[in-house]
Amino acid sequence: MPTTSSPPSDREPSQLSLLESVQNTEKRFLAGKRDRGADLESAVRVFLEFLRGYESLDFAGPCVTVFGSARFGENHHYYRLARAMGRSLAEAGFVVMTGGGPGIMEAANRGAKEGGGETIGCNIVLPREQKPNPYLDRFVEFDHFFVRKVMLVKYSCAFVVMPGGFGTLDEAFEALTLIQCDKIERFPVVAMGLPFWGEVYDFVEKSLLTEQTIAREDLDLLHYTDSVSDAVAYIRRGIPAKWANSLPDFGASETLASETPGDGT
Repeated sequence: MPTTSSPPSDREPSQLSLLESVQNTEKRFLAGKRDRGADLESAVRVFLEFLRGYESLDFAGPCVTVFGSARFGENHHYYRLARAMGRSLAEAGFVVMTGGGPGIMEAANRGAKEGGGETIGCNIVLPREQKPNPYLDRFVEFDHFFVRKVMLVKYSCAFVVMPGGFGTLDEAFEALTLIQCDKIERFPVVAMGLPFWGEVYDFVEKSLLTEQTIAREDLDLLHYTDSVSDAVAYIRRGIPAKWANSLPDFGASETLASETPGDGT
């Protein structure tokens, strides 16, 4: 008769293979109340993961994090828009950080490489493997989503949010919440892909604002545009002076990436 085994989350750590132990670290950590020894082991893992992130992300220069879906191919308009944005950010002197995967993340890193900039990827270990994209100068992989999100926020002075799924919305609203609650500076947050974000704005205005769960001025925390040059200019105006002063001086005649992104080469 065929043999069956319990899911990894139902078995004791000593019963897990090495591969299962590595792949299910966060799931076991969030499974509920455990003995103190297991929680201490998780705390040490998290601490070491933070240390690895700090060591891996030791870079110079202002950084912009780009959030967005892994599911858009290179022929999709949103991929081309993210690629153009990545290039313009690099040409403006920014390091471009993403989640390190395919789709929008690849597009932004790819554009940044084409613009001569530095690219960083903070990837996550998933059951369905998310491979790092080939346009990364630095790459670090995390087991815990919350550690990864801290790194994507900690090292950035601005954020660009492209269309995406639950993960992208989580990242976007966490950044906005941290700004709203004064946990980070009021860094620029730019939403690109207006057909997508227009629907989100309508929900926020008609539901959250109508029910008074946010203030009207909170609507201004997110800047909506599909213009690459407008997005870069908004970011340059909104970042702290210590970072703005480190950027090259772009005049009005400087050429940024195309307003209407093409296929590229």
